[in-house]
Amino acid sequence: MSQTAVPATGASLSAARRARELAEATDGRVVDVLVVGLGATGAGAALDAAARGLDVVAVDAHDLAFGTSRWSSKLVHGGLRYLASAQLDVAHESAVERGVLMERTAPHLVRAQPFVLPLTGLVSRGQAALAWAGFRAGDALRLSARTARATLPAPRRLSPVETRHLAPALRPGGLRGSLLSWDGRLTDDARLVTALARTAAARDARVLTRVRALELTASGARVRDELTGEEGEIRARAVINASGVWAGDLVDGIRIRPSRGTHLVLRSEHLGPLPAGLHIPIPGETNRFVLVLPQDDGRVYVGLTDEPLDGPVPDVPDVPETDIGFLLDVLGSVLDVPVRRGDVVGAFAGLRPLLDTSGTAQGGAASRTADVSRRHAVLTSPDGVVSVVGGKLTTYRRMAEDAVDAAVEARGLAAGPSPTAALPLVGAADPRALAALRAPRRLVQRYGTEAPAVHALAVQESRLGEPVVPGHPVTGAEVLWALRHEGALDEADLLDRRTRIGLVPADRAEALEAVRALMGEAAPLA
Repeated sequence: MSQTAVPATGASLSAARRARELAEATDGRVVDVLVVGLGATGAGAALDAAARGLDVVAVDAHDLAFGTSRWSSKLVHGGLRYLASAQLDVAHESAVERGVLMERTAPHLVRAQPFVLPLTGLVSRGQAALAWAGFRAGDALRLSARTARATLPAPRRLSPVETRHLAPALRPGGLRGSLLSWDGRLTDDARLVTALARTAAARDARVLTRVRALELTASGARVRDELTGEEGEIRARAVINASGVWAGDLVDGIRIRPSRGTHLVLRSEHLGPLPAGLHIPIPGETNRFVLVLPQDDGRVYVGLTDEPLDGPVPDVPDVPETDIGFLLDVLGSVLDVPVRRGDVVGAFAGLRPLLDTSGTAQGGAASRTADVSRRHAVLTSPDGVVSVVGGKLTTYRRMAEDAVDAAVEARGLAAGPSPTAALPLVGAADPRALAALRAPRRLVQRYGTEAPAVHALAVQESRLGEPVVPGHPVTGAEVLWALRHEGALDEADLLDRRTRIGLVPADRAEALEAVRALMGEAAPLA
């Protein structure tokens, strides 16, 4: 490997490092903080605690971003929806955290995304005026959060011609223009979690996937290595439960109301060029939209629903046909090109871990999960376990900070305030530095300053520069990088989280053999 093909110092996660650090974590020593759950909030809590100089172990029964954090809309929202429901504190917090990600901590992973809201016969002039007022209020939120105009442009009205230029797939008949707005857009939510975990590891946090917490107490956890079946104990001065929709399984008294958000995956060529995303109003709703979000990998995501989940929480949620039909119906209300069930090449559903404060599980309009607050809560159990629940992807950093604050206070740990609002994640740099990197733009948007190192692998061996599956841009070099530096342990980690090939089952099946071959070639790193 050349001198350029190296990761950020100390940030490599590998099978060898996992084995070594799991042995250390269960050898009887007492660490300062144990974090359970390695989604965005758990990985964020591990980074927050490690950045304060605390000794940290973070575990997950599966993989980085295995749960809700890989099933989002891939957006970093500014809180506009919460203004409409008078949740002003949540709206402002969302706008602040969006600015932190876009301008300080992860500008390589988050960029501005334009959205067009088409004004068709289904949108009355009164509804259009209300939406425009909302977008203007959202821009005021940007200003109050001190996010630069250069980061997020101003909303504006578009003529029918301008609208069709940004969204050619729209039906021209009855189109009287549109409203253009901007929000933050993640390259990939699972990559954000990977960056968080690796940044924590660079500050000596032990990040351990495939380690299941069987039982939590305020002084640690009984755990099982899911690769070997061996059980052990991790002792800690403070314990943070960040297991999302499964939080109530580990700590009594926590009631979660999971809300299912479903997305469809379409091939980009079916809809044609989409320079902007779409906000499509849902008939009968004043403040809910279906999003059409073009990706850089030849796919388009369409979502999302907001439906309550009844019964046990699955590891991977199913996608009901009713959700698919609903989304296709809304799409059909504005698109010139028909989208049929057979055009849906993949679908995924995430479960929002909403805190149930209703005191009832009764149905009815007042109990819709769409109406449940997205505020987060930090709860300390009678025996001292700190749980962080609710919230959303955009505000993960604030949730993590609040959870670590609570753990520090409850257990009397010696630690200062959180520095994470100004702490760049692995790969981060200012836009000018990122633009100057000698690597393909797509790699820069996924790896930031590490893009030249990933690209170097492909340059050194040309076959590693070839796509793993035809029609998808992920290369063999990216698979090797994930094995050597991003903690991927098996083909599911590679296909479903480090890359998103697996969102289309046909692509996943076609890529499986090539990925397994690369796994056999990957040299283990210490």
